[in-house]
Amino acid sequence: MDPRSRAREVALQLLYQRDLNPRVPRDAIEHFVRERLNNPIAQTFCLGLFDGAVERAEEIDRGITEAAQNWRLARMAVVDRNVLRLGAYELLCSPQTPASVVLNEAIELARRYGSANSPAFVNGVLDRIRARAAAPSA
Repeated sequence: MDPRSRAREVALQLLYQRDLNPRVPRDAIEHFVRERLNNPIAQTFCLGLFDGAVERAEEIDRGITEAAQNWRLARMAVVDRNVLRLGAYELLCSPQTPASVVLNEAIELARRYGSANSPAFVNGVLDRIRARAAAPSA
């Protein structure tokens, strides 16, 4: 597996864990990353994704809620919600990563960890977020 893909996978695991237990100490988070990623660049990338998604959580959750037609964030499956958070963070805050890569990576994570409907759901929501982010401001 590509080191950046693996780093996204670990970042998803961290976001999932944070969603269910937000009081995990930072040293435990960093230990978790070191145990799963032996590449320092992948570790930095992973923690950057996690920290960025946490730091911008309100903005990201608002964007997901707007894009997820007829779905409240709290009613989404935990995996789907956190795949969306990770993908939305990359779409909105990591312009160096092409949107097509972000969508493909998120869909693959949803396929691997979510339900049978997760890939299509994640694709639809992230595509709406991508379109809104790309639209010129009035």
